[in-house]
Amino acid sequence: MNQRTPFALLAAFLFSLFFASLATAQPRPNILWISTEDISPDLGCYGDGYAITPNIDRLASQSARYTNAFSNAPVCAPSRSAIITGMYTTTIGSMHMRSKAVPPAGVKAFTEYLRAAGYYCTNNSKTDYNFEAPPNHRPPDTVWDESSPRAHWRNRPDKSQPFFSVINFTVTHESQARATPEQYAKNTARLTPAQRHNPAKAVLPPYYPDTPKVRQNWAMYYDNITAMDYLVADVLKQLEEDGLAENTVVFFWGDHGRGLPRGKRWPYDSGTRVPLLVRWPGKIKPGTVVDDVVMLFDLGPTALSIAGAPIPSHLQAQAFLGERKKAPRDYAFAQRDRMDEVYDTVRAVRDKRFRYIRNFNPGRPYTQYLDYLEEMPIMQELRRLYKDHYNALGANYGNALTPVQLLWMAPEKPPEELYDLKNDPHEINNLAKSSSHQDILKRMRGVLDQWQKDTKDLGLVPEAELRERMRPGGKWQQVAAPVITELPDGKIKLACATEGSSIAYTTEEGKTVRWLLYMKEIVVKKPTTLRVKGCRLGYLDSEEVVQKF
Repeated sequence: MNQRTPFALLAAFLFSLFFASLATAQPRPNILWISTEDISPDLGCYGDGYAITPNIDRLASQSARYTNAFSNAPVCAPSRSAIITGMYTTTIGSMHMRSKAVPPAGVKAFTEYLRAAGYYCTNNSKTDYNFEAPPNHRPPDTVWDESSPRAHWRNRPDKSQPFFSVINFTVTHESQARATPEQYAKNTARLTPAQRHNPAKAVLPPYYPDTPKVRQNWAMYYDNITAMDYLVADVLKQLEEDGLAENTVVFFWGDHGRGLPRGKRWPYDSGTRVPLLVRWPGKIKPGTVVDDVVMLFDLGPTALSIAGAPIPSHLQAQAFLGERKKAPRDYAFAQRDRMDEVYDTVRAVRDKRFRYIRNFNPGRPYTQYLDYLEEMPIMQELRRLYKDHYNALGANYGNALTPVQLLWMAPEKPPEELYDLKNDPHEINNLAKSSSHQDILKRMRGVLDQWQKDTKDLGLVPEAELRERMRPGGKWQQVAAPVITELPDGKIKLACATEGSSIAYTTEEGKTVRWLLYMKEIVVKKPTTLRVKGCRLGYLDSEEVVQKF
């Protein structure tokens, strides 16, 4: 199917209307995303008594706190792929971890629409969108004005220009919950002795064995969250110093659930439920609690809505704030596909109370060996105790693990899982066979079936076949070189033959330049040298076209 009409042409039409109204527009708010990695709502403002997060708690008191916010995937690259495009990964083929997918023509990073609307867009600095092309494996220059460790709203040339800035913290990443002593000391250098979590006071979920090693791992995870809390305060202070706090909408969120075993990589609440705070002075009542179902990839269209920019109709995500706010969702959907070297296919749907999970490979264990995960101390303890629980013939030794702790270590998964989160927040009592829950099971099963059909879920297509469809012969496709045309009125028109492509241009010299996003005919100050290249997610950039005027 030719996707230019629903994706590219309609978006161009909407933005032409938007540009016509810019001259009379009121000053637009800035938008700041403070994102962090691999955390569940393990924060004081969410009622966690073990957490020490005074700065985030203060932000929550000034914000709306969302209690039913969910990532579409329990791992970073698929989650971020959905956030940057506003599309389900299972629709655009980016559901496998680090798959280097090629989304359909016309699927763009939503930040291109913000840039087109006049926002200065910065990213500091993680991308991990699942589309990055060699040799430097970074997104095209049409996606951001700046994307680097130094990217900041303070770098915009015109300080009156509204900005959209992302600042991402990695100190809470899974890898830092098993950091070396040296790295841990560096990560937590600002913590006072009273802020270091006492492992003896840790409140462990019932699916973890209660051992010193597990408690220490759990405490380190919380120490990292406290370290991140300091960083959040630093960013908010910068906003205050610049006099921008009153006209900036601040979002705080995590990219998926906690980076510990049975959290990250699994579509339970522990892997998909995330913290989400939104502070919007004058628009959101401080201390508001919102129980609407929100999906994390709704962040993109919500930013467009706040900016007053059009939201392309092909987006599957929807705005939950601003002028173009949609009615709240009834359900949030999640997927698990290949995780690094481990293949599995799992789909899940969650409403405000129940979660339904379908395991497409029930003959495989939850805990297939995954090299990266096996480095986690909690995983090592689970392996050790599971081995102690059984002898070589499978006979039960006795007490090494409880029945609840054995569930996730089982050699097979059930085909279906159903959990009542109100009465079973840790999702350990599978109700799929409960006679009193069959109506709920049938409803949730039907909702998931319909979602897979409506969104054209690609999860059952073998990855090798999917890769061949996207990148025939395994060869990266390259965007066609743009054509530069000088019009009779002196304006310059740029065009690119590759379907779904965008065009970046600059008049700056050197390797480090700011690439602008082409949206309509441009005027350059002569004499000058114009540099142009075509870009598309999942493609190699075109060769640069250079022309002197």
